[in-house]
Amino acid sequence: MNQERNMKFMQIAMTHLPEAKQMMEDKGIQLSMEDIQPLLNMLMNVMNDAYELGRTEAASEEE
Repeated sequence: MNQERNMKFMQIAMTHLPEAKQMMEDKGIQLSMEDIQPLLNMLMNVMNDAYELGRTEAASEEE
């Protein structure tokens, strides 16, 4: 299930990637996919942490 969720998160991230890349290029920062990969990994960690936080809060509200 975690791997399936990560795939969904990656799909979400990839839909926003062109906008983020354009913002960086507008600031004069050129990034290759090799440069972006660590950022995507960090974003996946943030998304997983946010998911777990929401799950924990939802569980505590049920009690």
